[in-house]
Amino acid sequence: MKSSARFWILMTVFQLAFGLSVFAVTRHYYIQDTTPTADRQVTNQQAPAAWPETGGDSELEQLISAFPGQPAITDPLVLAQQADEYFVTQQYDRAAELYRQLLATDPQNVDTYNNLGITLHYLSRSGEALNVLNQGTAVDPNYQRIWLTLGFVNSQVGNISEARNALNAAIQLGADSEVGRSASDMLQSIGPG
Repeated sequence: MKSSARFWILMTVFQLAFGLSVFAVTRHYYIQDTTPTADRQVTNQQAPAAWPETGGDSELEQLISAFPGQPAITDPLVLAQQADEYFVTQQYDRAAELYRQLLATDPQNVDTYNNLGITLHYLSRSGEALNVLNQGTAVDPNYQRIWLTLGFVNSQVGNISEARNALNAAIQLGADSEVGRSASDMLQSIGPG
């Protein structure tokens, strides 16, 4: 009976050790690629959200395609995220389409005018880009970033006078801000006029 009790005690210890080792390996596997929330930095001037490249369709598109017949996405936050993803991955035609949808739902969102304008410029549709950016400045003439973008696009297409005017407007809205400093640098690179 003594050897039988010792056998069961050893078996119990072995099972506990084995279970704990499986738990530790599994836990390590699931937490090795995550970063704690406290490590993430939040800034006021964030670039469009960067999504990991999956070599094709985004995870969101894959999820949508898994449910055929579902209505198109209409949530502005999801549309903005997806448009930013397309922009970051240089799928400018898709980004422009979504930015236009966003403007249809919220024509007062100057940031969307700015994003659509720069996207159209990258699609070599700078005339449209300038039109959209000018519409955005009419919606909110105090939005500094759109003046910077307007100055950039104008300078790229050779409209130096318009570029200077837009960049000076951006500087007047806050020369000490990051956008104001970028406008000042860009104005200096254009040269005297």
